Amino acid sequence: MKYFTLLIAIALLAGSCNQPIKQKTVQEDSTAVKTAVAVPAFNEDSAYESARVQLSFGPRVPNTPAHEKCASYLTGKLKGYSENVIVQKGKILAYNGTPLNFQNIIASWKPGTNNRILLCAHWDSRPCADHDPDPKNRKKPVDAANDGASGVSVLLEVARQLSLASPSVGVDILLFDVEDYGPPQDITIKNSDQYWGQGAQYWANNPHKTDYFARYGILLDMVGAKNATFLMEGLSMEYASDIVKSVWAAANRIGYSSFFLFEQGGYITDDHVPLNKIRNIPTIDIIHLDKNSETGFYPYWHTTGDTFDKIDKNTLKAVGQTLLTVIFEEK
Repeated sequence: MKYFTLLIAIALLAGSCNQPIKQKTVQEDSTAVKTAVAVPAFNEDSAYESARVQLSFGPRVPNTPAHEKCASYLTGKLKGYSENVIVQKGKILAYNGTPLNFQNIIASWKPGTNNRILLCAHWDSRPCADHDPDPKNRKKPVDAANDGASGVSVLLEVARQLSLASPSVGVDILLFDVEDYGPPQDITIKNSDQYWGQGAQYWANNPHKTDYFARYGILLDMVGAKNATFLMEGLSMEYASDIVKSVWAAANRIGYSSFFLFEQGGYITDDHVPLNKIRNIPTIDIIHLDKNSETGFYPYWHTTGDTFDKIDKNTLKAVGQTLLTVIFEEK
């Protein structure tokens, strides 16, 4: 995960990463009536296991053996669920000039239709735990259990369900690389936002399919911690408020109101930014925003504490079942 750029009201608050999130209640849209359809049951045990496997490789930092092994694992899993898998490979320069080998992994169902939904998450790990409370740990890489593996795990189980039952719409799952290689907090770099979400930026400028189109997109980021709270992220509300409200309404309708709160959160620099601004796909960010955390994020964000024991099956279930409900209720 990247930086919290809190843009509530008019001014950018100084030191926004350490500011509490200002909340406001968002009116729930209860007017929509959904026709009953068969929605597959999300298997949280399957998602939990895929998170364990990802972490078994070690931190998935670009240019490392763990990164390569995990890419092979993810590609193989998706090929088992879809006949249409593409891997974008190349090099991207990091903030410090280091060339980073990247792999964006894309799987598609019903690739011939433009009536489709885009689902995405990032699979790489942060190379430095720059927010760790112990200064001795701040140059260590992050296991990235919640901040990376959780979203990927949910999407792998969604992919498995799509291989068993076909919704009315086409679906693409994009696993973005080089999301979390931005500059450490103690380094000031001009236009630093360009060094976050670089895999998503690359794809937005070079989609896997010429003139790619999706009706909307849903990004998952930090969706596995116990008792996670998903607020309605600011940029998501700016570009796709109807999608945010529809997804939150679905979650509340099927019993996950304690996770999906009808409250506005801050603006986040995340992979949905280039999808909205470059690709013009209205994309929302389902992301754990913590009202009680100094950073506004999950407490173990960008620390060595973001480990497998932080993943909770109930949260994976809440997010995954909500996604499947949204997908299979689409026309």
